[in-house]
Amino acid sequence: MKNWPLAFQIWVVLAGILVAISIILAILFPMTLRQFFTSEIYSSIEGEQHVLTQAQLPQNDQNRLLDDQFDGSDRSVNHVLLPLNTSVIFYSGDLPKDFIMKSQQIALAQSSISARYAATVNGERLYYVVRKVQLDGQPAYLLSYARDAYLDELTFTLFRQLGLLMLAVFLLSWIPSLLLAKYLTKPLVTLQKHVKRLSKQKWHDPVEVDRHDEIGHLGQSIEDMRRKLVQKDEAQRTLLQNISHDLKTPVMVIRGYAQSVSDGVFPKGDLPKTMEVVEQEAQRLETKIKNLLYLTKLDYLSRREMYAEDFRLDQVLSDVLERLKWTRQEIELYTKLDEVTLNGDRDQWGNLIENVLENQLRFASSKVTIELFDRDKEIVLIVSNDGPKIEKDVEKEMFEPFHKGNDMGQTGVGLSIVKRIVDLHHGVISIENQVDEGVFYRIAVPKQRTNDQ
Repeated sequence: MKNWPLAFQIWVVLAGILVAISIILAILFPMTLRQFFTSEIYSSIEGEQHVLTQAQLPQNDQNRLLDDQFDGSDRSVNHVLLPLNTSVIFYSGDLPKDFIMKSQQIALAQSSISARYAATVNGERLYYVVRKVQLDGQPAYLLSYARDAYLDELTFTLFRQLGLLMLAVFLLSWIPSLLLAKYLTKPLVTLQKHVKRLSKQKWHDPVEVDRHDEIGHLGQSIEDMRRKLVQKDEAQRTLLQNISHDLKTPVMVIRGYAQSVSDGVFPKGDLPKTMEVVEQEAQRLETKIKNLLYLTKLDYLSRREMYAEDFRLDQVLSDVLERLKWTRQEIELYTKLDEVTLNGDRDQWGNLIENVLENQLRFASSKVTIELFDRDKEIVLIVSNDGPKIEKDVEKEMFEPFHKGNDMGQTGVGLSIVKRIVDLHHGVISIENQVDEGVFYRIAVPKQRTNDQ
């Protein structure tokens, strides 16, 4: 059934429920009705007996039906009054004589004043009550009975009416079932069309579902996915454009200088200086490609479980600082490093620190301050310089690839790498201008990665 249309599945389920209810009622209802009416028959018989015993019982012709002696009684109940201790019974009613004699034996053995019985007489179900009474001061018994035909007729009548009612309900339920199925499946069909368009990269039409139930939540989730796909598509297009533009410049310089050298022209005056420019541009191109590959690697790692180990972050920071401080020997370095052990990827943190320090050293005027703190639940790294402040128009785009701003970096990929590494370690990074001069980076990461991370 799972391969059928959803509307048909809903209709089949509702119809099946109604059919099941009808079958259960068809089985249980007659049994319940019979039990109920059987109890009512006994109650009617006992009620008739109570009325008769309150009146004066006939003192002669006792071996006959008492129906004619009681006007206004229930005509479905018949009565027989017989002596209790007699071996000869003269009875001309419609009950067999052997049944009358059996009822006398039942009355003799009966310990209570009144008791209920049932028997089959002449192929017909008979419900009767035997009650001990006094007749001319002598013990006697009153036999009151009702036949099953009345019960069967009443049960059949009610069951037939119930069957007709259930049939009408079943037939009339088709229309609301189909309407309900159509109502529930219509937004799903709409969402299906949207998802098909998304699969074909046609994601500029918004997904609108005016509902607040689970289907509405599904529509909202698809709309959120559509927006993220649009953002990712735009970011990917921008990234490709920036990569093409950024890699084109060093390639053009290298080709231009190579062509000039082959023509015997040296743009920098002589061959060594000209080739030095070619080498610098080649190194710049290599750095760009290396960072792009590393950024792609980080995107891949973000979808996998990261390898983590315990390592001394302060030692990694000191090693990177020792290598980079010679790039600008005129810059004063101030360090305050706590002894910190971090659980994470050592190589990634080495790359992160290298990118941060290179950036800070490049724009520092006279000093760079590095502070590493071991807090209760997190590790905080703060790196600041006294260089120029960040332009307001580039603050929000600093972590996007190839957004460099005015003279802001060399490749435009370093801060994107830093942000990805911090995200992989479930940390937070912020870059802000200081009050006077300079910029400071603040990176905070959890001291220990938990299982849910």
